[in-house]
Amino acid sequence: MLHRWAVDLAHQPLLSGAVPTVALASAALLCAAVVGVLVVRVRHRRAVGAVLGSLGALGLVASVLVAATVLTNLTVTRYPTVALALGHSPVVPAEGHGRLVDREIPGTISHFAARPATIYLPASYDAGAENLPVLVLLTGQPGHVVDWIEGGRVVQTMDAFAARHDGAAPIVVVADGLGDTEANPMCMDSDLGNAATYLSVDVPNWIRSNFRVSSDPRAWAVGGYSYGGTCALQLALAEPSVYPTFLDISGEDEQRRGTRSESVAAAFGIDDPETEARFERTTPLYMLSHRSFPDSAGAFVAGSDDEEFRPQTERAYEAAAAAGLDVHYSELPGGHSMQVWAPALAQEMEWLGQRWGLVG
Repeated sequence: MLHRWAVDLAHQPLLSGAVPTVALASAALLCAAVVGVLVVRVRHRRAVGAVLGSLGALGLVASVLVAATVLTNLTVTRYPTVALALGHSPVVPAEGHGRLVDREIPGTISHFAARPATIYLPASYDAGAENLPVLVLLTGQPGHVVDWIEGGRVVQTMDAFAARHDGAAPIVVVADGLGDTEANPMCMDSDLGNAATYLSVDVPNWIRSNFRVSSDPRAWAVGGYSYGGTCALQLALAEPSVYPTFLDISGEDEQRRGTRSESVAAAFGIDDPETEARFERTTPLYMLSHRSFPDSAGAFVAGSDDEEFRPQTERAYEAAAAAGLDVHYSELPGGHSMQVWAPALAQEMEWLGQRWGLVG
């Protein structure tokens, strides 16, 4: 009975109509705290009072944590259920639609310790299609690949694209560019791990070895939101022959772990002129001003209410346009959340389809 209750609770929605469910749980914990405190006041010298008081205190702490988690979920991560927030994969789509598979992508060259990727295979792949285009998607930080699958609605977006184009759709690989939910390797090779080599060498090599995908670089794209958007831009500029097409949603104008000085020290153990210059050479604005990208194209999207990241995304777009890249910029209603990120992917699919040759 208790097990069944736990399972049901794990699959209660956390968005829209489910907020009351979590609110009730939080209220129950708060009530436990109040009861515990009252018992302690009445029977403060008795063991049972001490035990109940401890439980009450724990309940109070838990209620605060639950409330904070709900607030973060509603504004940023937007997991629809507790189970998905804990990293459990969603149900595979119905027959006739694309399907999801989870796979380990080893850091053969980079030795980067990545978590498993989740891969969308369109129905056409199971029907024997070959030379499919590839979209590598990256999450924000903190983040998990399930963020793109559920909050980002990857399956629904790709199935809808396939339905509009006679079943044609890309293989989508939601890769781990972090190594851990809270990690921030800044999408570069450094003391924090060789994230850049993992995403630009190990991941593409593994995809080509395991799926029937196109060998034409023009059929490959990388995209992401927030940290993932910054990372997508970094990869596209550092390795334009691997990812000549990119989608930067709400990304920053350079990778960060605090201030520039803190970022340099985190990456290389010390902040001095040499490491500062080394870090500078990996930033998007530096690469855009020192290299040429004749075959690259990108889309920049930001939330109109995103006061922190929108100006940075716009700045990166302006630098890319000034460097001669084939780029465009748009804004969608909302702030720094899936309210913008999921629609941004759906919005840019027609443009991506044209780049891949799937759309006439």
